[in-house]
Order: sequence, then C-alpha cells, then structure tokens
Amino acid sequence: MKKNVGKTDKMIRIIVGAIILLLGLLAGSWWGLIGILPIITGSLGWCPAYLPFGISTCENKFQR
Repeated sequence: MKKNVGKTDKMIRIIVGAIILLLGLLAGSWWGLIGILPIITGSLGWCPAYLPFGISTCENKFQR
C-alpha cells in the first residue's frame, strides 16, 4: 500500500473522526461509529477513495 494521505490530511481525519465518534456516542446513536473510518484512514496514511482519482496529499520532497 503506497501512502496517499499527508500529515495535515491525517490530522484533520483523526480529529474529525474523533468528533463524529464522540458525538455519536453522546447521542446514543450507532451512526457515530462512522467516525472510525476517518480515524483508520488517517492512522494508516492510506485512503482507498483517493485511488480511482489519483489523488495524493503526501508531500513530495523531490517534486520540481
């Protein structure tokens, strides 16, 4: 798996995922479990939704 999620994208995904998860748990709704997805993709540094579009938010040190 080639990483396609950069540092800023990772932080945003983890924070938003945690907020969704927390709000769902506080509301007593299982819909909050959707927050696990951005936490997982942020933690792994890989997002399968980016693949078909060729998107990568990783910083490329050798790009000119």
